[in-house]
Amino acid sequence: MMAKSSKWKRVTIMLLSALLFVPLVIPQASANEDVIVKNVEARAKRILEVDGKKFKDLNANKQLDKYEDWRLPVEVRVQDLLEQMTIEEKAGLMLISSQFMQGGGFGTAKCPPEEGTLLCETDTWSDTNMWAQPGDPNYYFDEPVLDASAATTGILERNLRYFIIRDNPKADVLAQWTNELQEKAEGSRLGIPVVMTSNPRNHINNNLAFGFAEASGVFSVWPGELGLAATRDAELVKKFGQIAAKEWRASGIQKGYMYMADIITDPIWGRTNGTFGESPELAADMIYAIVKGFQGDQLTSSSVSLTTKHFPGGGARDDGKDPHYLDGNFNPYPTEGSLLKYHIPPFKAAIEAGTTSIMPYYAYPSNEHSAPGQLGTDEPFEEVGFAYNKAIIGDLLRDQLGFKGYVNTDTGITTAMPWGVEDLTRAQRVAYALKAGVNIFSGEADPQYIIQAIAAEPELIEFVDDSVEFLLTEMMKLGLFEDPYVDPENAVQVASNPESQKLADEAHRKSVVLLRNDKKLLPLNNGQIKKIKLYVEVFTRNNAAGSSEALRKTIANYDKSIQVVDNLEEATHALVWVHPNNTTANPSIKLGPETGIANVDRIVEIQKTVPTITAINMTNPWLIDEIEPNAAAVISTFGVKAEALVDVIRGKFNPTGKLPFTIPADEEAVANENGDIPGYEEDPSYVYKNKAGQEYWFGFGLSYNQGKAVGKPEHAGETGKPAHAEKSSK
Repeated sequence: MMAKSSKWKRVTIMLLSALLFVPLVIPQASANEDVIVKNVEARAKRILEVDGKKFKDLNANKQLDKYEDWRLPVEVRVQDLLEQMTIEEKAGLMLISSQFMQGGGFGTAKCPPEEGTLLCETDTWSDTNMWAQPGDPNYYFDEPVLDASAATTGILERNLRYFIIRDNPKADVLAQWTNELQEKAEGSRLGIPVVMTSNPRNHINNNLAFGFAEASGVFSVWPGELGLAATRDAELVKKFGQIAAKEWRASGIQKGYMYMADIITDPIWGRTNGTFGESPELAADMIYAIVKGFQGDQLTSSSVSLTTKHFPGGGARDDGKDPHYLDGNFNPYPTEGSLLKYHIPPFKAAIEAGTTSIMPYYAYPSNEHSAPGQLGTDEPFEEVGFAYNKAIIGDLLRDQLGFKGYVNTDTGITTAMPWGVEDLTRAQRVAYALKAGVNIFSGEADPQYIIQAIAAEPELIEFVDDSVEFLLTEMMKLGLFEDPYVDPENAVQVASNPESQKLADEAHRKSVVLLRNDKKLLPLNNGQIKKIKLYVEVFTRNNAAGSSEALRKTIANYDKSIQVVDNLEEATHALVWVHPNNTTANPSIKLGPETGIANVDRIVEIQKTVPTITAINMTNPWLIDEIEPNAAAVISTFGVKAEALVDVIRGKFNPTGKLPFTIPADEEAVANENGDIPGYEEDPSYVYKNKAGQEYWFGFGLSYNQGKAVGKPEHAGETGKPAHAEKSSK
């Protein structure tokens, strides 16, 4: 459907272009005279001056082409450039791959240093699949896979323009590096700029992982996504997006592989930490706000263009198994109507907010594990990965939900995770995905397979042209054809703006959830006791001793009225901060060796010795039945600064946070849960109940001025109309 309609679209554009024809050197009229271009900067090509205005001579023909004329409508510019591009240039544009700085790279394969440049000029190839285990049928690739291209070769020979940043340099170094890449691209035949993309970079994350969140600490530091959801403050989340967008653009990043609109319906899923929880309504509000924050009402040179993921929702899992891996490669929907009722609403909100792109997940929808009629029809699923699935992309995403942007695959669908199309060649997989509605392939750096697909099926050029139109439109709206360069000094100033962190600190405090407060132990203050002597210990997988020492120093420096003691015997109170860890490869929610919290006995020992505040960092809905009962106060955090936790404990901030998911009672509850519905829809036996009879449903959270906590779940039937819907209806 997209390819056929594109014929009429291109005819219309050509007619419009003819009506708006502008002589090559001195335009007589302009369709967009009200467009304000703040700056036009060239480093590899010359500047043309026409009618007192500046333009870049990107194809070096000493004339002003339509695609170089920023006054013309974007559609006209795109059509002009599309007609000048070769098949090779189009194919390269449709790939997005990792790009490293010197010293960066996969595993031990680091880019060697070169004098006078930050560019990595080394190809990275793989023979084995990093997402498979030895012995799996997909462990060895049929042919080597180009994971990341050498910079110059990639830009000038492979025609690559979309790159994913995996490194975590300082803001000024990041700016210098992205400038080098832009200059290399400007020097190419047509001068098409590059688009620098990243996973989230603004959240506290002690578990940086490839493909999820590789960076933290350079820009303003905010709570994790679950923490933002716990604030219930959509306006604050929008402000976060606006601040982060300024930081990213100042350092040369224009596109975000984020955020996750996935609903958590399986508590064991290893990617829970990147979501906004289990409520479709709350997640929709958060997604709407964050898209508006990063992108604005429309893409401009100040926007960061977002790719919302993972359509149609990755949270529907089978025992937490993730579709990166062979044993988790399908989505189950055993509950009638669960797909459309629970998993789709946040994506509808993202579309309503104007998200530029949507990323399908790896999994295929399983008929065997699903109730019939999940798509609103009697038709069964086509059991191929979502990026290959025309019913999911074409019928559901585009036709039913009205998505007008482009479809960006997840990393490695044609190589590492080609679920449902394993028997096809890579070129055939490309063709299958294009016909389903894919526009750009992630984790791909070798354009030959798109070129091979077109050679085998020439009619695919229409799908290719549709895709290139989407991508060039994004680039032009982002202002990259006029000025893709950034100032390294300004990047540092923007990244370290204290006003940005001040607002982020407010979000940290608002994200803290008070679950239990026996005998009003909190807030701790010197009116209760002459001198608070606080014993502090952190429980985590990596470097627990070092983390404990760092937290003690932070508390001692931040609040001088607290005496932090080294020995439990000296203490009047204790603070235990538990940081369980989860991985996609080893999903588990029990606090045991898998999470790095094997020493549960030590936690209980501390709790039984002195009144203990037990804070638990909830990257998943952990099983807390062993460490919760003996605590004097229980707090849930979601990637929070230690100072914010201290502010809540000391009463400098009255806690307002609410749980973004339901905490399960025990292992039996988890074993019996439905993998496709939120925790608040589970049987009442699913929820954890503390010794006071309070149930930790989604939406639970105490404050210091509360009488008796109700703990009533706030879900679809009780929250009313989503906040984003109220705003959009005005």
